[in-house]
Amino acid sequence: MSSRSPERVHVVIERTDGSRIVRLPAPRWLVSVAVGIGGLALVAVGALYTDYVALKQQRGQFAALETRLAEQQQVIDGFQQGVTRVRAEVDSWRDLREKIWQPFGPDAGAPGRGTGVGGGTATRHLENPGPRLSILDELDQLTAVVSEEGDSLRTLERFIGKAGKVLASLPSRWPVRGSVNSDFGGRSSPWSSSSSEFHSGLDIGATRGTAVIAPAPGTVVFAGQHAEYGVTLVIDHGNDIKTLYGHLTKVTVAQDQKVQRGQPVGLTGNTGRSSGPHLHYEIQVKGQPVNPRSYLWD
Repeated sequence: MSSRSPERVHVVIERTDGSRIVRLPAPRWLVSVAVGIGGLALVAVGALYTDYVALKQQRGQFAALETRLAEQQQVIDGFQQGVTRVRAEVDSWRDLREKIWQPFGPDAGAPGRGTGVGGGTATRHLENPGPRLSILDELDQLTAVVSEEGDSLRTLERFIGKAGKVLASLPSRWPVRGSVNSDFGGRSSPWSSSSSEFHSGLDIGATRGTAVIAPAPGTVVFAGQHAEYGVTLVIDHGNDIKTLYGHLTKVTVAQDQKVQRGQPVGLTGNTGRSSGPHLHYEIQVKGQPVNPRSYLWD
């Protein structure tokens, strides 16, 4: 004898205290379908919740990533501003370099400077500059420019090192301090108001016995009497430059003696053809007198 499953089942809903609320008869297949649908619903809700949690985590990660990107963009912007400032500073170096090299002539600059050539395609490049350079490209170009300017500065340093020896030998210092009573060039003769003459130096007013100092290093080539200048001293500074000191009371250095810049070499006076105590100071280049003011800056 076989038993058959009942075609209907009863769904009982009870309170938590065990009291029955309602009893519903339902076909068995309907209950099975309801249970299946409920299970699927639970699975779907679980999947949706899992996706929700994952999305919430991803949203937090995305917000953190946005913050990091904003911070990195600030760093990049600051870096680009720094590159712009450095480029402007380097450009000012170039202007300064040109000003420094200009007095020495066009052939005195750093090797490779000014070696570019021109052509008809330059205008097209200016009209269509191309895409904006990346930060790395900007850095590469800036590094190349700084390297070029560094080479120029090192060349300038070597050039000044060589020129420094020549500059140091120039009689750039005043031999005495005082008012200039008579300048270089044409003047009315102090001995005859009706005639004029050429004055080959500066007459610098100074009381008798004022120390005269060497304006640059050199060698004494004359120390003695001169018909025009009385007690006279001549120093050879090399490079065809000599200085003459006239109307002295006394020379305090000897013939062929080496003297240094700032060293006392004599005392002012009123010897020779002179109307009062002063120093006649003369600079000769290749034996010809030149205006001492062109050399004096100290």
